[in-house]
Formats: sequence, structure tokens, C-alpha cells
Amino acid sequence: MKKLNIIALVLVVFGIQISFSQVKDENIGSEVVNIVKPYTPTISDAFKVKETPLLDDEDNQKKEVIQYNIFSFPVASTFTPAKGKAAGVDKTEKEKLYNNYATLGFGNYPTINAELFITQNLSRSNYVGGMLRHLSSQGGINDLVLDDKFYNTSLDVTYGVRERDMSWNVDLGVKNQIYNWYGLPTDAILFDDPTIASIYSKQTYNTIAIGGKMSLKDGFFNDASMQFKRFSDGLGSGENRFFIKPNFDFDVMNQKIKADFVLDYVGGSFDRMYDVNSELQYSTIIAGTKPSILYQQDDLSVQIGAGVYYATAKINGESDGKIFVYPNVKASYKIVGDILVAYAGAEGDLQQNSYADFVDQNTFVSPTLFVAPTDNKYDIYFGMKGKLANSVAFNVRASYLNQDDKALFVSNEYNPANGNTEGYAFGNSFGVVYDNVTTLSMFGELKADFSKNITFGINGTFNTFSTDTQAEAWNLPQLKIGATLDFDITEKWYAGANVFFVGERKDIVTIQDDVLVFPPTFSQQEVTLDSYFDLNAHVGFKYNARLTAFLKGNNLANQQYNRWANFPVQGIQVLLGANYKFDF
Repeated sequence: MKKLNIIALVLVVFGIQISFSQVKDENIGSEVVNIVKPYTPTISDAFKVKETPLLDDEDNQKKEVIQYNIFSFPVASTFTPAKGKAAGVDKTEKEKLYNNYATLGFGNYPTINAELFITQNLSRSNYVGGMLRHLSSQGGINDLVLDDKFYNTSLDVTYGVRERDMSWNVDLGVKNQIYNWYGLPTDAILFDDPTIASIYSKQTYNTIAIGGKMSLKDGFFNDASMQFKRFSDGLGSGENRFFIKPNFDFDVMNQKIKADFVLDYVGGSFDRMYDVNSELQYSTIIAGTKPSILYQQDDLSVQIGAGVYYATAKINGESDGKIFVYPNVKASYKIVGDILVAYAGAEGDLQQNSYADFVDQNTFVSPTLFVAPTDNKYDIYFGMKGKLANSVAFNVRASYLNQDDKALFVSNEYNPANGNTEGYAFGNSFGVVYDNVTTLSMFGELKADFSKNITFGINGTFNTFSTDTQAEAWNLPQLKIGATLDFDITEKWYAGANVFFVGERKDIVTIQDDVLVFPPTFSQQEVTLDSYFDLNAHVGFKYNARLTAFLKGNNLANQQYNRWANFPVQGIQVLLGANYKFDF
């Protein structure tokens, strides 16, 4: 009953409230609210939600570890796998290498070319070898009045030992050469028949040399070479040459130190001078060293050093000694690995000249030469080399060379008044003059291996010469270009070609002033030798691994050019021969 009374009271209060709320007031009025303090919002303290919340659940319990067991039993099978078989590969048969070979060829003019090379191992470390060469021609150049045949025969024998820590060898060589001063200037001088018949133009050169080389793999001593050579000719001239060149190489504080030493002697005599019937004697001794230190870091390599030499020269009893100092600096930097390398340097050297060296460069010199060393004061150069592609390499270089006492070949004067009636004294030989020469040179080279069967190369040099006393740098060309191409046509046939171009040269020759005047008078005149190019090619057939036949052609363009003034070369030359390889 009491509970019902409470409910009734609540209902009465609720009804009274509703009755008051239903009274409408049409105008509730307006009111202005003034905010005394502006609202300043605040940020409540932030809290970081854990990436891995801590679970404090009754169900968060450790998982029970379950173990799996496999019950295996054998199953009978009739499958039999086939045996593996390697894929077929075309294997190239390895070419057999032979230790010895013989070459023999015959050509026009008539020409004989023969070579025999033999080497034999006496034991695991000892060996012996030999090379016999012969090249001769009976001549036959058009419009010549003197004999132009030549012979060149040489024999070289070596004995050597190759061991683990040391190797050495001893060499013995002999050579006989026969040439003719056939370049008689018949276009510029009128020679009568008795005079031509009296000219004995034959010259003979004989060389005997003994030397050796030794090298060590461990220790500061690296290698050494030495040689003694006796050179003589058919007109009483003789020359002795001896040199020894030891080299040392060692490391100091991770830097490589290198030191090259040299002792070089040359001495000889000629029966007479060109204009004076008096003996000419000469000798030069050069002693010096060229130490350097090599610094390498990353892509930079720098070699810094200097050369110091003392030279004493004697001509007909008058001697003179002098000290020479040269730079020896080289540097290279790999700009892009081996693809692009920059290099530069400044080098100098004292070059020993000899009668034998002059004959190697020009076989038509007279035995009346003044022999003296050349002072290569400095050669400053810089260049770039690298690869244009995987199979194409290039090299370009610019250099400035300063030389004192550079030897220049120049035609000898014809002067009957000096009383020289030897076979070289009719304007048909060359002498040597010395001058201070500077050379600005540009060189470029490109080599390409298009495939293993085709190779190509081309190079060129452009020189600008400046002299002190001579009017020109005699017989030095400004431009030289050469190119080679070799390729395999088939497995058995191969071929190749090379061509070279030589620009104009300057020389001084003797001319007769007037053929109608007697006695005749003569004068010296500067001439320009025409530029020339020479095209050579060869083709060969490999009959088998031992026997190969070849056909060679030289001067195929039939250029009747003068290599030296009044010395024309042979025309088209064809040589047919074979090469045979063998073992004992």
C-alpha cells in the first residue's frame, strides 16, 4: 500500500511540470553577452599507444608445444632414372706449336730470302737456339750505271738458363752486309765513261758481337745486360763498342725505388776524312745513372727522377769532358679506368752514336764520319690513350723535343779537287752533320681487332723542325703515315696488306754549273725529295700444320721514288716461298 502511494505522488509532480512547460511566451526578449576573458584552447596531454599492447588476460597463456612425428616405410618402385649426358660442345682442336722453322722464298730482281730458326731444350732449365737469315738481290733498277746488288747475311746463337730465382743467357752474333753506292747523280753531273768504269762502288760491313743478360726475381738487383761489338768495313774502318747496363729495383716505405746505371764506350777510326787524306780517330765514354721513385695511389701513378751522366769525347787526340743532367718525370691518371688514361712526362737522355748505328739507318754513308753523342736535353709530352670500344684502342700524343748535336744525313759533295777517288766520293754517298734541333710533334694511333680473324691499325706523325745553323733538318720528313690490315679468309687462307706514306724531305746535292765549260765547275743546290707511298701485300695458304706457302708483293704501286737523293728503289717486287715447321 505504501508503495502505491509513492508512485501516485511521482505522477502528480510530473503532471504539474508538464502543465507549466506548455505556457507560451511569444516575446522572450534579447540579451547582450559580454565575454570578459577570451577563449584559450589547450591541448590535453598526449599518450602513445603501444605497438604491441600488454595483454593481461586470463586467456593469454603459453602455447602448448606440439611434436610431429613421421612414420616412414619403404615403397616398392620400378622407376629407373636415365644417366645424365653432357650437352655436345664443338671443341676446337688445339694448334700444335713447333720449336723450329725454315723459310725460303724467291723473287724477281732476282731476290732470295731465307730463314732458319732452331731451338732445343737441353734440360728442364737449359736451352740453346740459333737464327740464320739471308736476304739478297742481284739488282736491276732501271737507268742505273753502277751496280745495285746487295747481300745481308746474319747468324745469331744463344745459350740460356731459366731457373726459379734467376735466368741468364749468352749471345753470339755475326753479320756480313754488301751494298753499293749506286746513287750516281748522272742527271746533275756529266760523267764520262772512263770515270764511271773506274768507280768501285762496293762496300762491305762485318759485325761480330758477344753479350748476355741476367735477371733475378728476388732482391734489389733486377737485371743487367752487356755487349761487346766489333764493326768494320771493306775500306779499313773499324769500331769497338762496349756497354754494361745494370738495373736495381727495391721498395722503401712502400715506395718503389728504381736506379738504372750505364757505362757505354765507343771508339774507332777511319782511314781518311772526306776532304782531307788524313786518318780520323774518335772515342766517347758515357757513364751515368738514372734513379727514380714511383708513387702510386688509386688511379694516379707518378715517377719522379733525374738522369746524371758524365761524358768524355776524343777526336784526333783532342778530348773534352762534360756533365749532363736530365729530367725523368712521368705521370699517368686513369680518368675512366682503362677506358681513358691521361699521361704526361718530361724526359731526357744522352744518346750514344756509333758508325754501326749510322749504317743501320743509312747503308750508303761514307766511311769518313765524325761520330759524337746526341744531347737529348728534354722531351716534354702529354697525351691520352684508351679504348673507344672493347676491340678498338687509341693513343694520341703531343711532344716538344729539344736536341743538341742531332745527327742529320746529308749528301756528300762531289769535288774532284780534294783528290778523293774512292767509290763513295762522286756525290753518291752521305755524310753526317750535327745541329741543335727542336721538334714539335703530333702523333696519333688507332688499333682495332674487329674479330679474332681481322685486325687493323693506322698511325700518323706530323713534325715541325727548327734548326740553329743548318738551313733545314736534312732528310727528315714532316709527315709519316702507316696502316696495316691482316685477316683470315678461311681456315687455311690468310692475307694482309700494309701501306706507308712519307712526306717531302730536304737535301743538298752537287750540280754541274755548265756542261760545256772545261774544266767543269760545281756548286751545291738545295733540293726537295718528292713524297712517296709504298703498298705491300701478302697472301698465304696453310697446307697443314707444318707447311705454309706464301706470296708477297712489295711496292705494288710501282712507285719509282727516291728513298735518299739519287737512290731510287726497286719497282714491283714479288716473292714466292714456303715456311716449314718441325721438331727434332
